[in-house]
Amino acid sequence: MTITQRRGDRRTDRDVADALVVGRRIRAIRKQRGMTLEALARAVDRAPSQISALENGHREPRLGMLGRVAEALDVPVGELIIDDAPDERAALEIELERIQRSVGFSSLGLPAVRVGPRLADDALRTIVGLYRRIEQLRDERQATPEEARRANAELRREMREHDNHFEEIEAEAQRLLAAIGYTGGPLPQRLTAAAADHLGVTLHYVDDLPQSTRSVLDERSGRLYLPKSIIGAGDSRAAVLQALSSRVLHHQVPRDYAEFLRQRVESNYFAGAMLMPRDGAVALLRQAMRQRDIAIDDFRDAYAVSYEMAAHRFTNLATRFLDLPVHFVKVHESGTIWKAYENDDVCFPTDSLGAIEGQTCCRHWTCRLVFRETDHLSPFAQYTDTPTGTYWCAARVLASSRGRVSVSVGTDFAHARWFRGADTRNRATSTCPDEHCCRIPPARLREHWEDHCWPSSRPHASLLAALPQGVSPGVDTTAVYEFLERHAPDAPGASDGAG
Repeated sequence: MTITQRRGDRRTDRDVADALVVGRRIRAIRKQRGMTLEALARAVDRAPSQISALENGHREPRLGMLGRVAEALDVPVGELIIDDAPDERAALEIELERIQRSVGFSSLGLPAVRVGPRLADDALRTIVGLYRRIEQLRDERQATPEEARRANAELRREMREHDNHFEEIEAEAQRLLAAIGYTGGPLPQRLTAAAADHLGVTLHYVDDLPQSTRSVLDERSGRLYLPKSIIGAGDSRAAVLQALSSRVLHHQVPRDYAEFLRQRVESNYFAGAMLMPRDGAVALLRQAMRQRDIAIDDFRDAYAVSYEMAAHRFTNLATRFLDLPVHFVKVHESGTIWKAYENDDVCFPTDSLGAIEGQTCCRHWTCRLVFRETDHLSPFAQYTDTPTGTYWCAARVLASSRGRVSVSVGTDFAHARWFRGADTRNRATSTCPDEHCCRIPPARLREHWEDHCWPSSRPHASLLAALPQGVSPGVDTTAVYEFLERHAPDAPGASDGAG
């Protein structure tokens, strides 16, 4: 029988740790007794090399052997199998041994260090400390859902501090627009292509883009690959501009999930600034404000963009140039908040980390009640009385690959007069986060159904999963590299797909 237990042909980390601790305890007690390795080997009738392997944790200690070693050292067997290192030096040696036997260390491709008496204490501490730091950085890069929520909350705070307006990105967009000869109005397709050409990029539409990507930019050849499916479907200009943003904004490989998230926000912002240039957009909005007729629909139509992009872009400009506090929210028909922004103190639901995305929105808010409307040609407007004040919102229902969503833009009661739809008679009351507002069913429904149903929930597949690592989280890097190999200009039979 052995102290450690075999599991097939492999031992667990715990098994290795036990062998290492036992070995170090034997060595420490032997040295305290002033006994040489050879003397202990003679006392237990074993070769010195076997005792050395035992002390280094390379040999599993059997109870019979431990009994003879304990007798030779004049200690109880229990003294040898205490699960504590005998001193700090031994603890560091054990940790380094465990490190060098780990899969993580093997993946670094570094040579192992011999753990012996000639390894100085300072060097031992430094090596162990460096690896601890490597593991910490690896854990930080392997983003968890909790880290994602924390990063999201931090980014929202920064956006509020800047009124969701980023001057550096606006300046980059204006420089590029001037370079390609933009003079006003909706950005034509030909000028979108001209922007790519100005940046040294050619556009190629393919039908085998890796599923985990929206686009792939080959920096080596200056080729930007996009899916053929965007041609004639939706606004392909936005997809091109989002992809070009990495070159304009000098994005590097994200160091963590927070930086990845920030780059996504910046890419979307850049596309909006190109498609709805600031000077013309502000002039249009100021004219509408003078007429007390601001409407996201008109803003959308003036630049031939999607309603969601127009709503986003409005939040970039409303506070800085119109002195209007605003909020924006995108909600799935299930009630889950997908995106949100506010600087008007509207009380969005948040988790303990301050994140809004993923929370359930109140049933009485405009963004939820709009799903009941049958008129999809006009936005649905409503005033909602909440614990932090009364807010006006206008919302539209849009289609998405995962069902219907609503996009709504609003402001507080004092500023609602500048918007079309401010004269609505629709009004609701929300007391959320009080759970009696809409979380707890009415008493009549509870009494009738509480003990007579068992719903089966549909949790998201990634609810407990760590966010994937890689050059860009969620991207299958191998598939991307294989794709680039197929389409490289010098690849045999490579298809051009330029357009």
